Amino acid sequence: MQPASPDTRKFFYEHLGINEQLLEQCLAAALSAGGDYADLYFEYVTASSLMVDESLVKSASQGISAGCGLRVVSGERTGYAYTDDLSPERLLRAAHTAALIASGPSKQPVQGFRELPSAGLYTVADPGTDAETAAKLMLIQRADRAARAYDARIVQVQASFADELRRILVAGSDGSFATDTQPLARLNVSVIAKEADNIARGSSGGGGRVLLDFFLTDKTPEYFATEAARQAVLQLGAVPAPAGEMPVVLGPGWPGVLLHEAVGHGLEADFNRKKTSAFAGLIGQMVASPKVTVVDNGTMPNRRGSLNVDDEGSPTQETVLIENGVLKGYMSDKLSSRLMGIADTGNGRRESYQHIPMPRMTNTYMLAGEDDPGDIIRSVQRGLYAVNFGGGQVDITNGKFVFSASGAYLIEDGKITAPVKNATLIGNGPESLKYVSMVGNDLQLDEGVGTCGKAGQSVPVGVGMPTIKLDKMTVGGTGN
Repeated sequence: MQPASPDTRKFFYEHLGINEQLLEQCLAAALSAGGDYADLYFEYVTASSLMVDESLVKSASQGISAGCGLRVVSGERTGYAYTDDLSPERLLRAAHTAALIASGPSKQPVQGFRELPSAGLYTVADPGTDAETAAKLMLIQRADRAARAYDARIVQVQASFADELRRILVAGSDGSFATDTQPLARLNVSVIAKEADNIARGSSGGGGRVLLDFFLTDKTPEYFATEAARQAVLQLGAVPAPAGEMPVVLGPGWPGVLLHEAVGHGLEADFNRKKTSAFAGLIGQMVASPKVTVVDNGTMPNRRGSLNVDDEGSPTQETVLIENGVLKGYMSDKLSSRLMGIADTGNGRRESYQHIPMPRMTNTYMLAGEDDPGDIIRSVQRGLYAVNFGGGQVDITNGKFVFSASGAYLIEDGKITAPVKNATLIGNGPESLKYVSMVGNDLQLDEGVGTCGKAGQSVPVGVGMPTIKLDKMTVGGTGN
């Protein structure tokens, strides 16, 4: 094993033929028609995946992708070109293509780069071997067996393992230079339970920027398989969800995805720069209950959303977004930082070298409060306790959201009772946070499964929250 970054520069220089002279030439070409800023993003990714379905290996893949994206920024306009051919000729051609967005005199080319030390948030292993592939297969076979052993009503199991090792090199015309090697792994289990004509589903999984031994010691295949099976079997006996306005308690951990969607996206700087966010112009104002503090933190070791540097080469950081109900700031990248006159928070992210960077979340969560989770449940006479979420839709411009609760229970007379099915939560992100009356002392982060979509790009993220009580929220259901 080795720290994530020190050898990454050497990899690009020796393995792919990159050198500082070539970087300087490409940046000079990118700024040959003017422009305010230019950068190059080199990427080399090795990835593998395995899937077992019905106890049989249904798919197995390994792949490598490599390329470079070249960006030129001129005012609010961005020129972007990319190539999977890293020869000097193709890189320079792409640089000239990206330069077409600008018009004006050639900018002074960069001479020399400065590289910041790596934060070392994760560890990488030596390249994968056949023995490691066999170990991954054994993990998902163990998950398959454990899910089937949980209950005879489990009739279908699918288990998968996917991992990648992403090496990046970023060089900017401001002299910035960064490299990183980023591991990522995830084990997932999905099951179907059946009893007579009643069918229910369950899923669980996790991982992060971790090595294979994480799944042997920290969170085993049996852990995830048992949880997926438990969810499915529980849903077989679920009653229809009630409908109407009522108190809602959100459980700790993954329910933070509601916070991510309903609030997090609205706090990304590009939406606020364009005045399309419900939070635009509200810095310093109360946007939530005084009990609510929300942060985005890309510096958490081994977490799925963490990065030593973002995809523009800027160090990640912990950014307070909402503090005691007051809106404190936005998540920004280099472009939004320059145009809005705010700090770059290290939230510039992209799916791959084929995509432009934009402000994105890393690990976004609500801080713990002082309330006992048991007291929160006991304070509700009739309401809903939501512990797991499936899909959802959010309108960034007004904050309205609709989420399906894949795991939820009735709360009756201060006690958690029957599981419910087909529950949806309907509300307005900024408005809903004003109804948070209790915040638990049990902050949890998700297991490491989050993937965030924005403008056609997907990136890994983390979410989290403690148990919280919202005094009122609209619940959609078919029950009474």
